Amino acid sequence: MTHSLKTRLTTGEFIKAAWAHFGSPDVCEAMVRAGWDTILIDGEHGLGGLVDWVAMARAVELAGGEVVLRVPDTSASTLQKVLDRGFRTLVVPHVDSYQIAKAVTEACLFPPRGHRSFASPLVKASDYGARADYTESAHEELCLMLQCEHASAVEDLARIASLPACTSIFIGPNDLAGSIGYLCRDREEEPMALKARAEAAARDCGIPLGTILGPEGFENLRQQGYGFVVGPSDVTLLTGAARLALADDGSANGY
Repeated sequence: MTHSLKTRLTTGEFIKAAWAHFGSPDVCEAMVRAGWDTILIDGEHGLGGLVDWVAMARAVELAGGEVVLRVPDTSASTLQKVLDRGFRTLVVPHVDSYQIAKAVTEACLFPPRGHRSFASPLVKASDYGARADYTESAHEELCLMLQCEHASAVEDLARIASLPACTSIFIGPNDLAGSIGYLCRDREEEPMALKARAEAAARDCGIPLGTILGPEGFENLRQQGYGFVVGPSDVTLLTGAARLALADDGSANGY
């Protein structure tokens, strides 16, 4: 199988995505129909569990979109389950050291590249056994974004980015700032300098960068070298529209 999102990312295309936090397949489908062709399901902070994420992914794909899943943790059991259920593009949070990154990548790869457990004939990822070559090709389909959100990760970033299974470094600016005592103050000088070090390390390794949309806007982040940027959430889109509608006289609202 081809992996168009991985190809787009690794060939330098700039990708805009939107968050899905409500856990709703219908909302995900509506967002794709509205033009957001890449949806990042947030399994770390959003609603729902694995069954919900699979339903959301189906809705996105049936509408013609691409799916990314942020898993809730770095455990091998979590990674095993989401990979078996067919997720191929993952954002993994809390990759705070080279040791964690190495463990994550090995958990995602079948032997001899890693230690992912074998159940290929039984799982959705192989089309329930219809794809006989799945075990041999799974590493090529994997698009793994490792999230840098702690100062300790910055120290190890060159080694993390050099891991063969690492497709992209995803920078979480607020948590990165929080790791040095600047939570919700990520625009101040010290956290900005730390983020710049992370960006430079990833660029030096020739690996794509991802992040969340900040005050710079999509175009400025693209010019800074980012290839994958996640903008609005279904939550903020709804609440923002609700506030605007409440402030309006009502003439523009309705069917």
